[in-house]
Amino acid sequence: MRKIMKFGGTSMGSGEAMSRTADIIMSYDCQRAAVVSAMSGVTNSLLEMMGDNGKEVPEYLNWLRRKHLDAARDNVSPELMPDYLEQLEHQLSGLGHLIHLYRQDEDRIMYQDALASWGERLSSLTLSFILRTRGADSLALTSEEVGIVAAGPPGNGGAVLPATESNLRRTLTPLLNQGKVPIITGYYGVDGRGRPLTFGRGGSDYSAAVVGHGVDADVVEIWTDVNGFMSADPRVVKEARTIAEMDYGEAAELAYFGAKVLHPRTIEPAKRKGVAVLVKNTFNPSGQGTRIHGLDRHSQDLLRSVALKTGLSIVKIYSSELVYQPELVARILEAISADGTTIYAVSTSLSTLAVVVPSEGVQEACARLKGFRDQVEAVKIKEDAALICAVGDGMLESCGVSAKIFAAVADVGANVELISEGASDIALNFMVGGSKAADVVRRLHELYIGA
Repeated sequence: MRKIMKFGGTSMGSGEAMSRTADIIMSYDCQRAAVVSAMSGVTNSLLEMMGDNGKEVPEYLNWLRRKHLDAARDNVSPELMPDYLEQLEHQLSGLGHLIHLYRQDEDRIMYQDALASWGERLSSLTLSFILRTRGADSLALTSEEVGIVAAGPPGNGGAVLPATESNLRRTLTPLLNQGKVPIITGYYGVDGRGRPLTFGRGGSDYSAAVVGHGVDADVVEIWTDVNGFMSADPRVVKEARTIAEMDYGEAAELAYFGAKVLHPRTIEPAKRKGVAVLVKNTFNPSGQGTRIHGLDRHSQDLLRSVALKTGLSIVKIYSSELVYQPELVARILEAISADGTTIYAVSTSLSTLAVVVPSEGVQEACARLKGFRDQVEAVKIKEDAALICAVGDGMLESCGVSAKIFAAVADVGANVELISEGASDIALNFMVGGSKAADVVRRLHELYIGA
C-alpha cells in the first residue's frame, strides 16, 4: 500500500494540531508521505508582508520563529532540538534575504510566489522533526527537491504531470521503497526557470494529488477540518449529511462550484491514474469521510448534493456580430479571463453572450471589453447573483429532472437568471438572485435529498 496524505493549515495550526497529525501518520504501517500546508495564518501574514504593512523584517521573523518553536517545543526531543533550530534559522535567514530583495526591486512580481510559499518550508521542517522524535525515518523535502514542475500565470499555476512524474520516480519513489516518511511542501511547484509557482489558495490538496499521480499511489488522503463532502453546506442546511462515496465527476463539479472541501483541480491528476481520494477530518480521524473514485452505479436519488457559490455577477454582452463572427465569442472570453479571472458559466443566444464571473473582478473584466467597442453594442451587469450546482449521478439522463428542480426554485419565489445544462451529465448549474439562494438550496435539499 502506498499512501499520500495531505494536511492543511488547521491540521498544522499548533503544536497540539501537529501532534495529532503525527499520530495519524504514525498509525499507518505502509509506504507513506505527507504533503503539508503552512501553519494557520502564516500564508496570510506573508501576503501582508508583500503589501508594505510597515512591519520590520526582524520583528516578523521573530514572530515566525516563536510560532514554529511553540509547535516544536513539546513535540521535538532535546536530542533533536539543536538540529531543528539550526535548520529553522537557515530557513528564516533565507526568507529574510528574499523579503529584502522583494522590497528593493521594482519588479516585485518575480518574488511573490516564492514569498507566499515559504510557510510550507517551515511547517514541513517542523512536522518532520516531530515524526523523527517518534521514531519515524522522516525528512523534509521542498517542491524543488522532489521536482514538482509547474507552468502558468503567477498565483495560479498548474503541474506539468509528465515531467513531474519522471522526477518523482527518481527522487521520491526510492525513499518510499526504503521506508522513509517524506514531508513535502504543498501549494507550489517550480517553473522552467526554477522559480516557485503557486497553485492558488488551497493548492496543497492539488499538490498531494499530483504527488499521488507521480508515484502511483493507491490512495490520496486529504486531511482537513470537515468530515468530507456534504449533501449541502451545513451552515445553510442544518440537516446536511456526509456523503460516503462519490464519483470523480461529482466531486470535481462540487469542488469547482462551491463546496470548499477540495481545491478544484485536485481530482484531475487522481482520476488520470485511477487513484482514490479520501477526504477525512483530522479532528475526527475515526470518521468514515468521503471516498472519491470511479463508480459504475446510478443513484436512486434525484440529487446527491447541492452546492452554493455567492459573490458572483452576470455580465451580459450584446452584439449583433456574434452570429456572423463565431470567433468573436472566443476573443471576448479570452479578454474577460486575461488576468486569471475565473469564468463560472457561459450562455449564448443569437446576439447575447452572458458570462458569470466573481463580483470583485467584474469592473476590470468590463474594462477589457472596451477594446470591442466597434463590435459590442452594450454591456450590462447583474450583481448579487449566486450559482447553484445541483449534482446527481446521471441526473440529466432522467426525464423531467430540470422541471422538478426549477419548480422548487419557484416554490421559494426565486427567479432563474441563467442556466447551464447539458455540458455535464451529472450537474445542473443555474443562477438566482443572491437574496434567495439559500432558500433555494434548502428547498432542493428538503425535497430531493432529505435528512
